[in-house]
Amino acid sequence: MPESGIKLLDHKDIISFEEIVDVVKLSVEKGIDKIRITGGEPLVRKGIVDLVWMISHVPGVKDFGLTTNGINLKKYAAELKLAGLKRVNVSLDTLNPEKYRQITRLGNIYNVLDGIEEARKVGLTPVKINCVIQKNSLEPDAIEVANFCKVNGLKIRYIKQMQLSQGHFSVVEGGEGGDCKICNRLRLTANGMIKPCLFNNNEYSIREHGIEEALNKALIHKPECGSVNTSGEFYNIGG
Repeated sequence: MPESGIKLLDHKDIISFEEIVDVVKLSVEKGIDKIRITGGEPLVRKGIVDLVWMISHVPGVKDFGLTTNGINLKKYAAELKLAGLKRVNVSLDTLNPEKYRQITRLGNIYNVLDGIEEARKVGLTPVKINCVIQKNSLEPDAIEVANFCKVNGLKIRYIKQMQLSQGHFSVVEGGEGGDCKICNRLRLTANGMIKPCLFNNNEYSIREHGIEEALNKALIHKPECGSVNTSGEFYNIGG
């Protein structure tokens, strides 16, 4: 997120929980059974536990996860589990408290570590750690995070630094993200756009087209491979 801040969406432009659930229901009808809530940071949205409950009770949802920076995870882990969430991914690029504060601009790494432990405790497992790397997984911070994961029974995924407008992306080490050959993912943004690919400008509004048509258009126009995205940033379409 830019240090100078961002332009916030008007409240009327943010889709409701009911709209999100309607997208999930139609997606399940089309054969999608894996749902992930990401962001931004989903745990700052008011009523997030209610949204989790609503999605978890959609028949046909089999794999249900959430990606978070972990800062508020300790507060919500137990409630999320009871609401039906299966597991979490936590972003953690370093174990150095000062470096973490610089990366996140005022984030407290000890809140994240407490959140990870709470997630393990309540059964939001397997807890996966998303570690952003610059070049490779042998960087000092990445090695420290990997050792932390090994000691604590966590799964680590290395994600190379990406640039939407330059088309810089690669396959996630320890995961499947970024592998265009097998990608079958769609993304729903906070303002109701269904994107068939992060690294592409195509997007279809559920309010303009209707949910089913927007889904169909996204499926039909899903590119064989990512290229560049010149119309969005990670902070407004999700990481």
